[in-house]
Amino acid sequence: MPGHVDIPRLKTGQVGGFFWSAFVACPDWAGYDDGEDFLNSTWRVRDTLEQIDISRILISKYPDTFQQALTTQDIKAAIKKGKIASLIGVEGGHQLGNSIAVMRQFYALGVRYVTLTHTCHNAFADSCGTLPEKWGGLSPLGYSLIDEMNRIGMLVDLSHTSDDTARQALKYSKAPVIWSHSSARAVHTHERNVPDDILAMVGRGEGKKDAVVMVNFAPDFVADPGKADLSAVADHVEHIAAIAGRKHVGLGSDFDGIGSTPEGLEDVSKYPALIVELINRGWKRPELEGLTGKNLLRVMEGAEHVAKHLQETGMAPVYDLYDKRTDLPRRSGSEL
Repeated sequence: MPGHVDIPRLKTGQVGGFFWSAFVACPDWAGYDDGEDFLNSTWRVRDTLEQIDISRILISKYPDTFQQALTTQDIKAAIKKGKIASLIGVEGGHQLGNSIAVMRQFYALGVRYVTLTHTCHNAFADSCGTLPEKWGGLSPLGYSLIDEMNRIGMLVDLSHTSDDTARQALKYSKAPVIWSHSSARAVHTHERNVPDDILAMVGRGEGKKDAVVMVNFAPDFVADPGKADLSAVADHVEHIAAIAGRKHVGLGSDFDGIGSTPEGLEDVSKYPALIVELINRGWKRPELEGLTGKNLLRVMEGAEHVAKHLQETGMAPVYDLYDKRTDLPRRSGSEL
C-alpha cells in the first residue's frame, strides 16, 4: 500500500496512539483568495468538518484497532486494552473561519489541538516563512483564542507559526503547549524548525513553560538534500533534549503528510529502529518512554488541569469577534 501509515505497519511499529490530522490547505494552496483581512469565503471550515467526519468514521470502522480518545485517561485506557488511541488535531487557524466559536465546536467534535497557523497568516497569528509579517506575532484575537483554548483544554500547537508568534504564545498561555511536528533549527536551518532561544524558554523552572517539541521527519527539515536519515533525525531529538530537556521532546513524524522520508524511517513500522539508535546513544528506558508518549501525556494532563481550574473559578467563555468582519450589524452612536 502506498503512503506511510496503515494498520499492519502501525502494529509492526508498536504505535500506541496518534493524532489524526484534520488538515485542509491554506486558501492560496487550494486556489482561493481569502483577501487581505481573510474575509473571503474559502470553504475551509466546511472542509475541516469533512476531515473530522471521515476521521471519526474510520476510527469507528475499525474498533478492534482504534479507539477514540478525548482525555489522557482515554489514551491510557485504550493502550491498556491493546487499541491505538486516536485523537484529532486541526492544523491551522485558517480552518477556524476567523471564529473562536468554531474552535469551541471543533473541541466538542473531538479535536484536541489546534495549530495557530499553517503556512499562511490568519486572523489570529503570523505564520513562519518568507511572508511579510501582518500582526507581529499574535493578533488581539489570537490572544483571545488562546484564552479560550486554555479554558476548554484545547492544546495550543506552535508548529508552523512565526518565531514571534511562538515566543508570545509560549509566554501568554496558562497551559502547557506543543509543537506537533517541528525539529531543531540549530541542527538544520529551516524556518519550520525551532530556534534555540525558543527551546530555552521550554521547561519546568522559573520563567519557563512546560511543552513538548515533537520531531518532524520531513527530509527538508532534517538535513541537506540526500543526507536525511535515521541518524540525522536522532540528532534533532538529542539537540532538543540538550536545550529543553529530555522531558520536553517527542515524536511528530508527519507521516502521510510529507512527500518523502529519511532513510531508515520510511514509514510507521520503522519507529523501533529510532529507539534502538537512541539506546545506542545512551538513552534510558524512562527517557524513551517520555519520548514515545509520556512527555505528551504530561503536557496534555497539564492542559486538562488548567482547564478544570479556569472553569471551576468561573472563567466565562470567550465571545470575542473578529473586528474586521463586515457581516455584523453595527450600532450607531445613538443606540449605544
